Amino acid sequence: MAKAEFIALIAMMFATIAFSIDAMLPALPEIGQALSPDDSNRAQLVLTSFVLGMGIGTFFTGPLSDTFGRKQVIAGGAALYIVAAAVAWQAQSLELLLASRVVMGLGAAGPRVVGIAIVRDLYSGREMARLMSIAMMIFTLVPAFAPMLGAGIIAFSSWRGIFLAFAVFAILIVMWMGLRLPETLALENRRPFRLPLLLSAVKEMFAHPAVRLSILVQTLCLGMLFTMLTMVQQVYDVIFDRAGSFPFWFGFVALMAGTASLLNAAIVVRVGMRRIVTWSLAAQVCISAIMLMLSGQALPETLLFGLFVAWQTSVFFLAGTTLGNLNAIAMEPMGHIAGMAASVIGAISTVLAAAIAAPVGLLFDGSLLPLAAGLLTMAGLAFLLMLQMARAEAQLSAE
Repeated sequence: MAKAEFIALIAMMFATIAFSIDAMLPALPEIGQALSPDDSNRAQLVLTSFVLGMGIGTFFTGPLSDTFGRKQVIAGGAALYIVAAAVAWQAQSLELLLASRVVMGLGAAGPRVVGIAIVRDLYSGREMARLMSIAMMIFTLVPAFAPMLGAGIIAFSSWRGIFLAFAVFAILIVMWMGLRLPETLALENRRPFRLPLLLSAVKEMFAHPAVRLSILVQTLCLGMLFTMLTMVQQVYDVIFDRAGSFPFWFGFVALMAGTASLLNAAIVVRVGMRRIVTWSLAAQVCISAIMLMLSGQALPETLLFGLFVAWQTSVFFLAGTTLGNLNAIAMEPMGHIAGMAASVIGAISTVLAAAIAAPVGLLFDGSLLPLAAGLLTMAGLAFLLMLQMARAEAQLSAE
C-alpha cells in the first residue's frame, strides 16, 4: 500500500469516531422530543455515552491487537459497531438508545486505537507525528460535512436513518482494509493477552514522566473538545436561534480548524511536539478567559455570535495541534508495547474526558457561562501540566 493510500485509510479509521459523534448533532432536538420530552437536555448524553463506550473499549482493543493481530481486532470491533447501530435504529426508549451507543463506542474503539498502533508499527518519532497530522487533516473533512449529512438523512427519512449510515460506513472501512492493508504485526512480535501484562504496561507507562503528563494533558484537551461538542448545538439553537443553519456553520468551523493539522505537519519536525502543545494551550487560556468575561455582558447578538464562532474554531483548532502530538509524545518510549500503550493512553484520556464533559454539558442554562468557565479551567490545568513536562525534560537532560 502506497503511503498516500495508507494515510487515507488511517484517516477513515479515525473518522469513524468523528462521524459517529458529529452526524448526531442535528438529531439531538428530535431525539429529545421523541425519547425524553420532559428533559430534552438529556439527549446530549447520546454523545457522551458513545465516548464512554469508546474509552472502555480502548482498554482492550490494543492488547487484543497485540495478541491476535491488528486487522482481526478492527474487523471484530466493526462487527460489534454495526450490530449496535442496528439496535439504536430500532430503539424506543432513551435508555436503550444510550446503551446501544455505549456498545457502538466499544466497537469503534477498534479502528481508533489499532489505527494508531498500525502507524506506530511502521513509523516513529516526528515522522510518526507528521503522518498523524496529515491523517488528522483528512479526518477533519468528516466532521466538516457530518452534521450536514446528518441533517440530510433526517430530512430524507428521520433521525433513525443516521444509524444505518453508520453501519454502511463501517462496512466500507472493513472491506478497504481487508483488501488492501497487509497485517503490520508479525507473528513473532505478538504478545499473549494477560491481565498481569496489562497492569505491568500501565505501571511502566506511569513511571515515565512524559507519558504520564501527556495522558493527563490529552484528557483535558479531549475534555474541552467533548464539552464544546455536547453544548454547541444548543448554543446555536437556544442562544442564537440558528438551529437551521447550524450544520453549515459547523462545517465552516471544522474546515477552518482543519488547517491546524496542516500547520502542525509543516512545523512539528522543526519546532517540536511539546512546544506546539504548550503554545496552543496558552492561546486557548487567553481566548477562553476573554469569552468568560464577555459571557455576562450585554453585547449585540451578531457580535457575540461572531465571537463564539471564532472561539469554537479555536477549540477545534486546538485539537489539531495537540492530540496527535500528545499521542506521539506518549507513544515514543512505548514502541515495544505499542498496542497496549495505545489502549491505555486512549482509554484513560477518553473515559476521564467523557466524565468531565457530561456533567459540564448538563449545566447548560441558556448562556455561555458554563461552557466558558469549564474550558478555561481545563485549558489552564493543561497548560500548567505542559510546563511541568518541560521541567521534567530539562531535569532529565541535566542528569
